[in-house]
Amino acid sequence: MAMGAAEAEAAIRAGIAALQRGDAAEAKRLLGEVTERGSPLPPPFFLLAQACRHAGDEAGEAAALDKVLEAQPRNIGALIMRGDGHARAGDRRAAASFYRGAIQAAAAGAQVSPILASELARAEAAAAEIDGEFAAHLENRLGAADGRVRDAVDILLGRKQVYLQQPTSFYFPGLPQIEYYEREGFPWLAPVEAAIPDMRAELQAALASDAGFVPYVESDPNRPPATHELLGDPSWSAFHLWRKGDPVPENAARCPATMAALEAAPMPHIRGRSPMALFSVLRAGARIAPHNGLLNTRLICHIPLIVPEGCALRVGNQVRAWEEGKALIFDDTIEHEAWNGSASIRVILLFEIWRPEIGEGERQALTALFEAITDFGSSEGVEEG
Repeated sequence: MAMGAAEAEAAIRAGIAALQRGDAAEAKRLLGEVTERGSPLPPPFFLLAQACRHAGDEAGEAAALDKVLEAQPRNIGALIMRGDGHARAGDRRAAASFYRGAIQAAAAGAQVSPILASELARAEAAAAEIDGEFAAHLENRLGAADGRVRDAVDILLGRKQVYLQQPTSFYFPGLPQIEYYEREGFPWLAPVEAAIPDMRAELQAALASDAGFVPYVESDPNRPPATHELLGDPSWSAFHLWRKGDPVPENAARCPATMAALEAAPMPHIRGRSPMALFSVLRAGARIAPHNGLLNTRLICHIPLIVPEGCALRVGNQVRAWEEGKALIFDDTIEHEAWNGSASIRVILLFEIWRPEIGEGERQALTALFEAITDFGSSEGVEEG
């Protein structure tokens, strides 16, 4: 029959006393009787697990800890003890899983006493050691894996994150998750890059006059105020050649070679929206914080024109430095950021192109869709620079 509260409390106290004097067998008997018979008091499964551990009863310890975790999945002490049991049994990956569960529980705000903090530090060290062993094991088996296999291994080991398309305005389904596109897939790049000397000359003339450059991030009076940290800041500036689907006459007239070169690119032509093309200036020490672009039906192309050392672009897990004369093409709906760590300006020609996976029929349908959206109301957002 079930114990009364007083009888159960007395048995628990006696069990604790037995543990303290090192009599694990007696502690296990007393605490086990309380859990088996039941009582009005919370069952002392955690104490029973400790008694089983000291008594060498691995199965009993695991069963008691599972009862604790059934009621309290984020019990840090129980998670660590469960991990210890797996470690003693030789299942290092299972041990690391429980240790990480304890670490995550603490990070989520679970209470941590000074004694538990010491145990948590031990669990963190043990998990890191096991992770290192696991990584070495995989490296030994796989050898010099590269490409997507290398990326998959790095994600598995926590060295890289999973970055996916997260457009802020429009999502087109079924497109591949590719951070950077390699230049070999874009034969039209050659005539664009051939015009780089003339583009750079036109850019230098524009920089010398300092006319036509505006802050890249500007507020739209028809939308809530922008909160971008570079709002109105000339450290990130734009010299627009195409904007909202139309040439900017005064700027385009000053850059005929650049405008002619852009004709080779498969830029979208969507009334009120595209093409979009500009010289993007990032001044010394400026940084564009991580963000995502508006829509994944396009890619962003950078033609580097002035690139000092210390400038780079991160898209997802990949960081690439611009090289003057060599285009970078990327999906800006994957989280990305850019920085200029030099003492002088970085300038690129930035424009958008259709994604190559979207066929002509879909391009026409999307053009009609976006123009319909524009007719209902206009929208404007921040692109990557």
